[in-house]
Amino acid sequence: MTSLEGLSLFPSYTYLRCEQINRVLIVTIQREEKLNAMNAVMQGEITDIFKRIHKLEDIGCVVLTGTGKGFMAGADIEGYSDFDMGQFFAFQDIGREMYRAVETCSKPVIAAVNGYALGGGFELTLACDLVVASSKASFGLPEVKLGLIPGGGGIQKISRIVGSFVAKELLMTGRFIPADEGRDLRFVNQVVEPEELLKSALEMATAIAEQAPLAIQILKKLVQEGRDASLETAQAYDRAFLANLFHSDDAKEGIAAFVAKRPPVFTGK
Repeated sequence: MTSLEGLSLFPSYTYLRCEQINRVLIVTIQREEKLNAMNAVMQGEITDIFKRIHKLEDIGCVVLTGTGKGFMAGADIEGYSDFDMGQFFAFQDIGREMYRAVETCSKPVIAAVNGYALGGGFELTLACDLVVASSKASFGLPEVKLGLIPGGGGIQKISRIVGSFVAKELLMTGRFIPADEGRDLRFVNQVVEPEELLKSALEMATAIAEQAPLAIQILKKLVQEGRDASLETAQAYDRAFLANLFHSDDAKEGIAAFVAKRPPVFTGK
């Protein structure tokens, strides 16, 4: 395992640790004493790392996880409890930029959810592409208990995943959702024992990172953007991008390797 911390590639973060294994980057949130609750500094750091990852050719997939009992237990309520309206909106804007950086990163992002993913932490999970959860993980959007509502996109995202009736129940009760139920509701891909979490997430990330980078990047884009388009429009985009990929070096290499019965060597071109 090669640590990227301290290299010029990434600054020395206060709340993040970065480690690279082959073409997979592991980003670990480290604020264990606060269950990894986010503040403005952490939000800025997550935004920064994902904007950097977006441009790195030697990274094919990202695993985002946390330390201790929390993946991210939402926002640090004590940190914003005395904000005025302007400060609160500024804090929300920084958070939305963070979610956007994860969603628009050209690399697939796997959330390896080790514990509590609540409020903004659940919204961060929903900004990722795939979710592997510990059997001890739990999810929830409990903002209603504070007299608030989710502000990081969680309302619309969870509604599109589980349907409006289930979403209303989850949002209006603010109850915690165990990992197994999350899998049943289709926002968790795998549930594994805690000691297997990182291993399972790395196996999935490695399988993705071995594929053609251009195809992976385009698949992420088409699935995300196709959700809000008509079926006919989304399929037209699929066909257009497929035609462009057919002329790429990676497609030529993939086809040649298949015919020659050898492993392909993709370059992302």
